[in-house]
Amino acid sequence: MTLAATTTALKPPLSFGRAALALLCFALLLIFLIVPVATVIYVAFKDPQSGALTLVNFADFFRNDLFMRSLTNSIWVSAMSVVLATLFAMPLAYITMRFEFRGAILIQTLGVLPLIMPPFAGAVAMQLLFGRNGSVNLLLGDWFDINIPFMEGLNGVIFLQAIHYFPFILLNVSASLANIDRSMEEAAQNLGSSGFRLFRRIVFPLAMPGYIAGASLVFIKVFDDLATPLLLNVKEMLAPQAYLRITSVGIADPMGYVICVVLIAVSLGSMYAATFATRGRDYATTQRGGGGLARRPMKGRDTIVAWAVILFILALVLAPQIGLALLSFATVWSFSPLPDGYTFAHYVRVFGDSWGYISNTLLYSTLAGVIAVIVGSLIAYLVQRSDVRGRMWLDYIAMSALAVPGVVIGIGYLRTFYNVPLPNGQALATFWFTIVIALAIRRLPYALRASTASLQQISPQLEEAAENLGANKRRVARRILLPLMSGGMLAGFITAFATASVELSATMMLVQSSADAPLAYGLYVFMQSPAGRGPGAALGVIAVLIVGACTFVSHLLASREGAGAAAH
Repeated sequence: MTLAATTTALKPPLSFGRAALALLCFALLLIFLIVPVATVIYVAFKDPQSGALTLVNFADFFRNDLFMRSLTNSIWVSAMSVVLATLFAMPLAYITMRFEFRGAILIQTLGVLPLIMPPFAGAVAMQLLFGRNGSVNLLLGDWFDINIPFMEGLNGVIFLQAIHYFPFILLNVSASLANIDRSMEEAAQNLGSSGFRLFRRIVFPLAMPGYIAGASLVFIKVFDDLATPLLLNVKEMLAPQAYLRITSVGIADPMGYVICVVLIAVSLGSMYAATFATRGRDYATTQRGGGGLARRPMKGRDTIVAWAVILFILALVLAPQIGLALLSFATVWSFSPLPDGYTFAHYVRVFGDSWGYISNTLLYSTLAGVIAVIVGSLIAYLVQRSDVRGRMWLDYIAMSALAVPGVVIGIGYLRTFYNVPLPNGQALATFWFTIVIALAIRRLPYALRASTASLQQISPQLEEAAENLGANKRRVARRILLPLMSGGMLAGFITAFATASVELSATMMLVQSSADAPLAYGLYVFMQSPAGRGPGAALGVIAVLIVGACTFVSHLLASREGAGAAAH
């Protein structure tokens, strides 16, 4: 008997239970991800009169000055946000990873804080701080008689988006700098390279994979964002145009779907370009971990300059949180550097009249997190521990949700489920639980990766030992896998919960009444009028606290998991 025949004979037969789980997961992805996205793509190519497939809609898109200007603006804003985010992230990453001085950990921690607040939450606060009549320009006018258009038009979107998303570059570049092969840096120094030349020719090229990973994330996130441009009254960008076409013209308008297809195409193209940029180049280290950059002590003058740069950057990137906190307590804040007075009335109003926004968020995010973790854990189990044919496609399809903008998911659900009636006659697209499903699908990749990571750390020998002692597959999963995966599953739930609680792009398309609206939608509504900005800021602070608490718990669980893995 050959080795192949022996291997085949020893392979356990495919169980009915695993096949059923695979079909169930595929059915869920088919109904709630593939079909809505495919519907959007199909309608984009459909002639609204004859129903035949056509390219006329795309021709109309490229002939329309407004749409082409929106496409150009979106690409420009995304690219410039990457540039500005790089200017924020690179000094923080390089200084904290290159030099030895107190406060490096604190700087890295403060540098990540902008991620816990949705960018649209700080839009009004940033206008009060950096707008035409904001605090900074009022002071500049008094001192130097100048006014800088920080928040005017596209500049405001770029400024705010770069501040919010620059931690993606900071985290990835810091990780790359920590793994650089120290011997390459030392060899360059022995040949006379130093200072900026050393950074430009050796350090930065070696850190390029991390930088490209972070920069591509910033580009995609900015390109797909809907709420921030709308709150800044910038409508000539693709995501706002898709939203406005569907909400004003109607779900039968093909141009909204064409814009969605362009959004998907650019997002996928950006991901491919990021992969292509590092293909065929060698970034490998010659020793385990690479050793990282050789840390150097700072001299007195250098320390002063470094802290000046760091404090300036941190003051800019933490401005939305500071401004939002001030606005949430402000009585009146207009044409003055600081509020005229302070009050708790906005929080009283939020916890009184607007508690429904908070309770809906807690309910929706909890259900979405649970669904994402259950489906993600099942897919991880099927991929890692089964022989189900085509199981890798479950992973590919689930992870593809990362490349689908939230506005596309929302529009796809509206088009697909609007004519699907529930027993009470209500359309499925307008049912509140549809918002939960959309949030769960959007957050499924996070839960899937967390569950996969936990499962990869569990040796199959533990399961084999339990089976040798007479336990069946179900008992092994319940008594062995679930307890060992619980930390990763909980971390995945917390990540899904935190990010779902501030999701707006998809929910804006699906919310039909304020009674069903979550916190992010309520915040957006409040910020539309000057009278609602105080309560809106209070809601924003609550959102920041929710996400911040979830992030802290997630890091705590991750550290405990790491300590437990090290102990074993």
